[in-house]
Amino acid sequence: MIKLSVGTKSVETLTAWQRELAVRRGREGLPAFADHITRMTPRRFAEVLEGGSIYWVIKGVIQCRNQIIDLAQTHTQDGRKACRIVLAPDLIPVVPTPKRAFQGWRYLKPEDAPVDLSSIGDAQNLPAHIRTKLVKLGAW
Repeated sequence: MIKLSVGTKSVETLTAWQRELAVRRGREGLPAFADHITRMTPRRFAEVLEGGSIYWVIKGVIQCRNQIIDLAQTHTQDGRKACRIVLAPDLIPVVPTPKRAFQGWRYLKPEDAPVDLSSIGDAQNLPAHIRTKLVKLGAW
């Protein structure tokens, strides 16, 4: 799946937000994990749970992913049905890939998913903002 991370400035701020979410849930006596609530439940439920991830678009670039651990039906604060996407605790940096804005989330074909940054060597040592600038300059 692919999703815009609206209002996020960097991979680091997304990491901090997800950690704070897990801590807050723990303080409330709930399981301490990061999640994302979405209105629509994926129809490809089994496919998403078989090693699926959310690839996060930050400032117009796919920059990282969270592995999806579980999908569960839940409700919004106003009582509407929703889907809770339970996320693995670690964000995995990927090769930065430009992506135009869209609403909601979309399925991402495996062959279109950016590869993990760790698979290409020293590039993973660059700060995320430098990787993003290289992509925008067309140097990557």
